[in-house]
Amino acid sequence: MTAPRPAAPGGPLHGVRIVELAGIGPGPFAAMVLADLGADVVRVDRVAEVRPERFGTPHPDLLNRGRRSLAVDLKTAAGREVVRDLVRAADVLVEGFRPGVTERLGLGPEDCLAVNPRLVYGRMTGWGQDGPNAPYAGHDIDYLALTGVLHGIGRADGPPVPPMNLVGDFGGGGMLLALGVVCALFDVRGGGTGQVVDAAMVDGVALLSTMIHSLRGMGMWQDSRGVNMFDGGAPFYDTYECADGKYLAVGAVEPQFYAELVRRTGFPLAPDEALDRTDPANWPALRQAWARLFRTRSRDDWAGLLEHTDACVVPVLDWREAPRHPHLAARGVFVTHAGAEQPAPAPRFSRTPGAIRRPPPHPGEHTDEVLAELGLDADRIGRLRGDGAVA
Repeated sequence: MTAPRPAAPGGPLHGVRIVELAGIGPGPFAAMVLADLGADVVRVDRVAEVRPERFGTPHPDLLNRGRRSLAVDLKTAAGREVVRDLVRAADVLVEGFRPGVTERLGLGPEDCLAVNPRLVYGRMTGWGQDGPNAPYAGHDIDYLALTGVLHGIGRADGPPVPPMNLVGDFGGGGMLLALGVVCALFDVRGGGTGQVVDAAMVDGVALLSTMIHSLRGMGMWQDSRGVNMFDGGAPFYDTYECADGKYLAVGAVEPQFYAELVRRTGFPLAPDEALDRTDPANWPALRQAWARLFRTRSRDDWAGLLEHTDACVVPVLDWREAPRHPHLAARGVFVTHAGAEQPAPAPRFSRTPGAIRRPPPHPGEHTDEVLAELGLDADRIGRLRGDGAVA
């Protein structure tokens, strides 16, 4: 039997080297996740964004945590050669430009795989690398709209409601890119060659909706908005205002959990009735009855009664309250690093835990350090700086 490997202090991706071409939103989120899990990520920023007077102080953009930054002018031949030098020594490149942009720069998949055949080339776009919409701009709301997901979010008597930009940008986009990169790395480590990971937010959003398509196929989900089990249609899966104007989240889906909720709250108040909850025709009346009951006490009173039970009820916390909740505090779901409170790395590993290893850098803060690691001497770095290729 093979002895277990000793714990690695750098996380499960310790030793993986990643080049990130600076972007916004889902690409940086994917790079953040990979850095949290131990990868050495070097972010290539624009020379125009360099502010040396800010070096040594954390940048406020938490999505850029965990990596180093060098600034390169990709419009110069010398700057592009610097990136190719980085690629030669890297395992992964991540970029989030529109299709064709890196190709025009001479940094597309063919260019990079030519200098490093084992490279995983991760691409983050909204519409993907091909298809009629591929050349055009889009945002999270657009990808949700075309996949049917946005249609399903909102109240029955209201319009579709954008669920912030968490579903497309980060769940369907950045998280799927991170997974794709790790899968491709696994293939390379198993003897395969490098390849392109085409992570499109529209693909990821559709993938996340697989369960809803299943329920539709089984006749358990209506196409109308706000009338279903998990979209606010069911009175036992919804939010309710309390006496103090704050809210509870109720998720008592299974019969035994609903029975616990009924028992502990004393539902219903007279003259309301405990109607059959399995009949959707009773849902409007049940919702009104539950709303009337929950308005009799404050949010925290209800939470004290119900949270640590199987009633599946918790308080709806705001951004300030959430990190102070006893459960989240006990698990360290939020941490403070370099003076900034932020979500902790996830998931958790028993032997190779992830960690925030450095605060978000300012553009160009590590240019000399990274170039020196590539073997460039001080004279060449100075020439590159003098030519404006790096900063």
